[in-house]
Amino acid sequence: MNDNIRVRFAPSPTGPLHIGGLRTALFNYLFAKKHNGAFILRIEDTDQTRFVPGAEDYIISSLKWCGLVPDEGPGFGGSFGPYRQSERKAQYEQYALQLVEAGHAYYAFDTPGELDELRKAHESKGATFVYDARIRESLSNSLNMEASKVKELIEKGIPYVIRFRFEPDQEIVMEDLVRGEVVVSTATLDDKVLFKSDGMPTYHLANVVDDVLMAISHVIRGEEWLPSLPLHVALYKAFGWEHLMPAFAHLPLILKPNGKGKLSKRDGEQGGFPVFPLEWTDPKNGAVSPGYKEEGYLPEACINLLALLGWNPGSEQELFSLPELIKEFQLEKVGKSGSRFDPEKSKWFNQQHIGLLADEVLYSAFSRELEEHGRAVSDEELQALVPLIKPRIGFLHEIWDQSWFFFSAPDSYDANVVKKRWKADIPEKMALLAEAINSCEPFDAASLEAKVKGLIMEKEWGMGAIMNAWRLLLVGAAKGPGLFDLASFIGKEEVVARMSSGIEKITI
Repeated sequence: MNDNIRVRFAPSPTGPLHIGGLRTALFNYLFAKKHNGAFILRIEDTDQTRFVPGAEDYIISSLKWCGLVPDEGPGFGGSFGPYRQSERKAQYEQYALQLVEAGHAYYAFDTPGELDELRKAHESKGATFVYDARIRESLSNSLNMEASKVKELIEKGIPYVIRFRFEPDQEIVMEDLVRGEVVVSTATLDDKVLFKSDGMPTYHLANVVDDVLMAISHVIRGEEWLPSLPLHVALYKAFGWEHLMPAFAHLPLILKPNGKGKLSKRDGEQGGFPVFPLEWTDPKNGAVSPGYKEEGYLPEACINLLALLGWNPGSEQELFSLPELIKEFQLEKVGKSGSRFDPEKSKWFNQQHIGLLADEVLYSAFSRELEEHGRAVSDEELQALVPLIKPRIGFLHEIWDQSWFFFSAPDSYDANVVKKRWKADIPEKMALLAEAINSCEPFDAASLEAKVKGLIMEKEWGMGAIMNAWRLLLVGAAKGPGLFDLASFIGKEEVVARMSSGIEKITI
């Protein structure tokens, strides 16, 4: 393996960063850090017609939120800049012309109208128009023009593009670190445009040139770029850069929850889950798309769930910190097949990572959430409360929903639970239970448990029936932590008061 590992994440600023793109960034980052290499951010903004204001800042903010901070890139420094392709514009034409001079590319003067006519003519015959070796010498390009004619057209300012010239009926053999050997015949390839009439390179030329000039050792990108690999390999050979060609790895797709097709923004809208790391506001229509951050996901959970979409650690371990992912990551363990996105599993990851948070972090989060609801708590109360609530929340914004009953008596009672649990003999049993609780000393969880269970055994009551009815009186619903912990926290007086009030209200 190349000792100087340099990888690049090269998004286009055409909109928000999809989690598929974020996973690509993650795998690049993990690979770089695993091998003490550099993770580079390059903004590929050569297609100015699709540029969206704010998209670049959004991409950078998303990477920072996830902890994937580039070593080089716009705003991060580095000795291989500039890192926006629009700022590298002047260099690309010379490389396109170099290919023309060497016979690997040619000027094409076909107008958009002429190409549209050719497409329509082919479609009328049930065929597809392809600008390739079989047809190119009958079209308006420098392959069938005198050099003087080509020069004349260029000097007159006649618009042209520069196309790559594939040699017909040859095999291009490529090696992919995920998929193994890939062989493609040039007979299936069209002569792609490398340099556009607006003076900008296409992705194909710009990314190959930049990868060489930035000394990129590995190109790790989504499988949607696999069809472009033959052209990119051919470009390296045409330039004489085979010894500089990076290793390639094409990552599998993230699939819809049903496993059928690539995960899209629409899937998120229909399924009620985010597909962007941060909230995105469309500058064109003001539409707001939720992000993982705003939905309450921890960045650690987001990274964890994305890592396991396409990569298999080879063990049963599912929970990973970023340092652990760096240690374990191997491109050889990235699968070829797409990975189905599971929204419920994503929530599970978040719940697990909340459980891994340091108590000090949770104390701060709990305190803020409770203060927003007008509840100030002491440090002692937080220390008692956090361990009880932590296992029950999947998101930090659920703290109040899972803890309000520590501070307030219920003002209503779940009708379904009442119907199921509040039988005719329950009021009398709850009154006897309240008497026993009122006599409990000391009033702590262990003593209370002994008192309550002792009464239940003495009276030969059903444990489930009593505990469920008691929970209804204290919480108003079938939820909450262990009742002995809850009762100990709110105190004897409050417990007895809630039981008395609830017996009266439900019985009536």
